[in-house]
Order: sequence, then structure tokens, then C-alpha cells
Amino acid sequence: MQAVPFVRHSEVDVLIIGAGPAGLMCANALANASVNVRIVDQRIAAGNGDGISPRTIELLQSYGLAERLLKECCQIHLAAFYNPSSTGGIELTNRTLNVTAPSARYPFEATLNQAAIQDIFLDSMTSLGVEVERSTMPTSIELSKDEDELADHTSYPVRVALQRLDESESAQPEEIVHAKFVLGGDGAHSWTRKQFDITMDGEQSDSIWGVMDLVPDTDFPDIRNKCLAQSNHGSLFVIPREKDLIRLYVQLEEKDVIDPVTGRVDKDRMGPDQIFKTAQKALEPFKLNREGEFLWWTIYSVGQRVASKFSINNRVFIAGDACHTHTPKAGQGMNASINDSHNLAWKIAQVVRGWADMSLLSTYESERRKFASELIAFDKTWSTLVCCKPLTGQNSDGVSPEQLLKTFQTDFTSGIGIHYHPSVVVNDTYQELAGGLVLGKRVPPYKFMRAADGRPFELQDLLPSDSLFKLLVFTGESSDPLQQARVESMVADMQKPGSFLNRYATPWSSRFDIITISKGRKDEFNLLRLPALLRPHWSKVFVDDTDPTGNFGGEGYSYFRVGSEGALVAVRPDGYVGAIAPLDRAEVLDAYFASFMKIPA
Repeated sequence: MQAVPFVRHSEVDVLIIGAGPAGLMCANALANASVNVRIVDQRIAAGNGDGISPRTIELLQSYGLAERLLKECCQIHLAAFYNPSSTGGIELTNRTLNVTAPSARYPFEATLNQAAIQDIFLDSMTSLGVEVERSTMPTSIELSKDEDELADHTSYPVRVALQRLDESESAQPEEIVHAKFVLGGDGAHSWTRKQFDITMDGEQSDSIWGVMDLVPDTDFPDIRNKCLAQSNHGSLFVIPREKDLIRLYVQLEEKDVIDPVTGRVDKDRMGPDQIFKTAQKALEPFKLNREGEFLWWTIYSVGQRVASKFSINNRVFIAGDACHTHTPKAGQGMNASINDSHNLAWKIAQVVRGWADMSLLSTYESERRKFASELIAFDKTWSTLVCCKPLTGQNSDGVSPEQLLKTFQTDFTSGIGIHYHPSVVVNDTYQELAGGLVLGKRVPPYKFMRAADGRPFELQDLLPSDSLFKLLVFTGESSDPLQQARVESMVADMQKPGSFLNRYATPWSSRFDIITISKGRKDEFNLLRLPALLRPHWSKVFVDDTDPTGNFGGEGYSYFRVGSEGALVAVRPDGYVGAIAPLDRAEVLDAYFASFMKIPA
């Protein structure tokens, strides 16, 4: 009688399927939060994304990962637009800022090959004890139908069968993983999405593009700037990359690449040399040659679609290309994926720790699906414009350079404009107390002086992605006795047993980080006059004054439109403004946190 093979069973807080940008971002964020996480991927190779937006750089900075990106990447500060000239080729019509969002901390786009970007996550995860389990694929997934089990954050209601594809002698080829949560970050053809019959709603884009990475030899003056050339022979994007590399996006004719029988793109009908000839023609009268071989190329026609749902019972989630697909021309692919996971990871961490109710997880879909729908709408508008014939004397219905520029210069492409609507984690009251800290938007950068030593600090660097809510206490004018009395009264309210600070206190670690920002002069300010609650550590007190050299700072209250009466601002762990309250209405924050937080067991 043949022995039944032993199948190993294991438990994990979160199982992530797919080690692309969405999966790696989520695994790294959860590992940072000390959540028990595993990540598996059938493949070894990385994808071919390359653009990182200003907001995503801010986000990476919040995890301590931006420095390496900035060291290795190409920074794109300028964008150039070319249109048909009267002599038949193309000519420069505009050279402008690539990023126009006035509050961008990093006012440029970063480009770097996706493998190098993923290595930044992988190295960070390794330091936290998490490695990608390669050559491993899921073969089945089952979600419990027991409502009590689904509602219990300590249960393991998702059962996933894993199959190891390598021939390792020591490892069992099969394993059953029991997980509290599963994230499918497994790409546009997501296995996870298909197991739950989640549909992708939208349509296939009509335009077909060739893409290629190469080292150019050219006399084109904007080869190191982002460039859109709209010629009479089609459109061409030039994207500068790390070192001497560039990426070209080349508009192709449907008849050259579509198989008439299947109606699908057939890469055998057009190779890289023909794509490159099309690019050369679009760039005339400038010369374009290449040094060496094409490093990578493909032809694509992308569907502009959004998944009908992003989660199943708040236990199985999808992120990145698994839940939204769009053309690469808006440069949002990796950015949307990374921001999906940034939004989800802190919520899972709160629930796994028992700090928040399961209902908090519903805000992942409500916030990120809305964003995805906005992204698809923008992508359709932008793709249509760049594929249209340009405005010329012979084509009066064409797209004008002004139309292109107006659509291009938006906070949306930079990621700065992401705005989450009111929910349990975004209040909608007292916005007038801090008009520059918009409820549902990320905290903009500004430098304040640390009271203890006069050292300037970037406010965003005081808001790391560490799973904690930050309470920004704008105390108002420090030298005003009346305001001082208001601050002391507020502190008395926040020290009551029913206050959120005490109600949700945990013995081993705080859920809140208090940062005090006073209005005053650094040469007169005495942080020891503040109530002890507002100076939990000498490094947590700041003053809105110029830096010691007098070169910058001193207008933070004005910049954030906070009045002399001060304000309380609750910032979510992902750096987005969650609630604002007057100093004498701390109960507003009590109600805010009560809507999703749980009292420790």
C-alpha cells in the first residue's frame, strides 16, 4: 500500500501572492509593523515599469527608502512638447516643468528600472527577516463562509494550497497555509481575482504602441527631458532613464501589428527594428540612432479597466494591476500599485494587532477603487489626446499644444492630488481651522524648528509610516496667557479616563505620537512651560520660526492656515489628514477614533 504524502499545514497573519510592486510594498510595510507575513511568487523576473511620481517618493521616504532611489534614479525636471513644423518635420513648441504641483516635496519624476526599484523593497524586507518564496504558486484558495469566523480578527478563515515548483529535496512540494488575510498582487491576469470571479469592467484602448529601452546616439536636444513629439507620422514619447538609457513609446499603425484573423496584437508582424524606424521618422529632422542592442522591447494594447470589487469579505484583497489596468503613458502603473498597498497595509496592521475593528478594512476598497476610477478617466483623456492628430494648417480639428499642456499639468499625475472622501477614517468637520491641511489629503511638506536645539525638521519626516496615528497639536501663540490657559484646559480634557489617549492606551506601546507645534520665537521659547503631555520627549516639540540662519521657515501657521487659536490635527498612519478639532473640542477626536478603534483586550 502506497504511503499518503505528508502535507504541511501552517498559519500566517497575511499571505501575499505576487512579488511585484504591490506585493513587495505590502510585505515590507507589514514587516515594518511586525505583522507575520509571507510572500510567494511563481516567477523570478521583474516587470518593466520605470516611473516613480513625486508622491510615491514622499511615501518611500516615510519608510526610509527614498535615499537609495534618489541615488540610483534619473530625475526628470523638464518636459518638452514638439509639434509639426511648416517645413515638414517637428519643432519645439513648449518646454516646461515636468511636475507643477506647488506642494511637491520632490518636484520631479524619478525613473529607474523596475528590478532596481524592487531590489530596494527586497533588501529592506531581508533586513526585517522576510524573503520572497520564489517558484511557488497557489493552486487553490477557499474562504470560510462562517460569519462568526469572518468577524473574528484572530481567526484564520482563508485556506490556500501552495505548490513548490523547484525540485528541492528538503522542501515538501505542497503546503496548506491558513491565513487571516490574503493579498493578490499578482498582476493584470491575477489568479486571485479569477478565483473569486471578480470582473474587470472597462474596455480595450484602440491605440497600439511599441516600447523600447536603448542608449541613443542623437542630435535631438530634449533627449534627457520627458518629451512628447506629435508628428505627422504619429506620436512619440521620450523618457530619460538611469545612466545613458532612454525609453521610447512609439505610436504604431493598427494594420502593421494586428493579426486580421484573431484581432490581437501579433509581435511577429513587427520587430524592434521596424518600431525604431517609426520612431526615427517621427523625430525628423533630428537624427536618432542607437548604441548597442535594444535592451528590451514590446508591443502593447492595454485595456482600461477597474475590478468590480477590491476585496472579498475584508479577508481577501487585490491590489495593483490585479484591480486596475491602464496605459503606461500616464506613468501611473507602479505608483498606483505602491499606493494601493500603502493604503491597505496600515489598516491590516491595526486589525491584526486588535487595535481596530474589521470594518476599517472596508475603507481600502472605498478609497482606492475611487482613485482607480479617476485614474482610468484621466488615462482615457490623456491617451486620446496624445493619439490624436496634432493641430496644423491642414488639420484644423487637431489637438493644440495648449490642450495637451493643460491636461498634462495636473496634480493627478504627480500623486499629490489624491483625495480620500469622508469615511470612518476621514472626518468632514472643522476644515476651516487648518485650511492648508486638507481632510483626506496627504500632509504637505513644511520645515519647523525643533524647540530644544533649533534644528530644522521637515514635517513629513515627523510622520513616518510606523502604524501610529500622529496628533499634531498647534498650540497657538506661546506667549499669550489666555492661549496658554486654553492649552492647559485642552490637556486636562485629554487626560480624562474617557479620552481617546487613555481609552485606547496599550501597555506595551502607544497608538499615538504627539507632536507639538507652537507659534513663537526660538530665542524666547521655553518648551518646559508646556504641559508634560505635549512634550513626551524633548524631540517632539517644534516652534514655527525661521531656522537659525534666518533663510527659511517661520510661516507654517500661515501656510497651513491655522489661526492664533490653534488646532488639533489627527494624521493617519499613511500620512493623510483624518480629523481636525478645536483645542476646546477634544471630544471630536474621541468620536473619530471611537468609530473604528477597539479598546485593548
